[in-house]
Amino acid sequence: MSHTHDINVHFHGELDALERKVLGVVDRAERMVEMAVRSVTTGDLDLAEEVIGMDDEIDRTYFEVHQEWTNLMARFQPLGSDLRKMAVLLQLNITFERMGDQCVNIAKTTRFNDGLPRVERICDQIREMGDLVRPMIRTAVDAYVRSDVDEARLLPAMDQPVDRLNANMYKETVAVSDNKLLLEWATKMMMVSRALERIGDQAVDFAEHAAYLVTGERADFDEKGMAPAVDGNTD
Repeated sequence: MSHTHDINVHFHGELDALERKVLGVVDRAERMVEMAVRSVTTGDLDLAEEVIGMDDEIDRTYFEVHQEWTNLMARFQPLGSDLRKMAVLLQLNITFERMGDQCVNIAKTTRFNDGLPRVERICDQIREMGDLVRPMIRTAVDAYVRSDVDEARLLPAMDQPVDRLNANMYKETVAVSDNKLLLEWATKMMMVSRALERIGDQAVDFAEHAAYLVTGERADFDEKGMAPAVDGNTD
């Protein structure tokens, strides 16, 4: 019995360390969103390169977590709630890596738009989207840490204005279509808008995983908070 207890304590110690490593990426990802938006709306190439460089650390953490996760699964073969947490951590690791990739895509747009004229109205819209998605990331993390399903259910409502702004970007692009250079710039900013919309979706996914960790039921959130549970045995 003592041996089993020791194994259990050792496993949970390593699991907690893995969780800290995954969640440690959050601050970096949130900061990358702010920096990427600032770079693309001001044309700051140095800032864009800094964002691209920051993604290397996220990628390193992603591979480290994947390796440690695989090792932990092989050695301890967890079941029940422990297995559920392992599954969630694996998905969160993927989610944060993809957030970093979206920030890199935004930063690279700063390069592509270098020298082109800008429309401040579109820049304001992109800034607004960035100001909306960053609190979504933080809220999803807080819901996870506090095991708060009600807080997790706030994410779909927080995502709605992001979706509306993304949908409006096409109209803003058409409005400048008479100017070839402005159209070239605005078309690329549509890609920035789409990247921010995807980060918002990833924050919603994060919140869904947080709810799953508490309830043990897989469910896709809708605009009201949570749709009926789907197959609880699937990812």
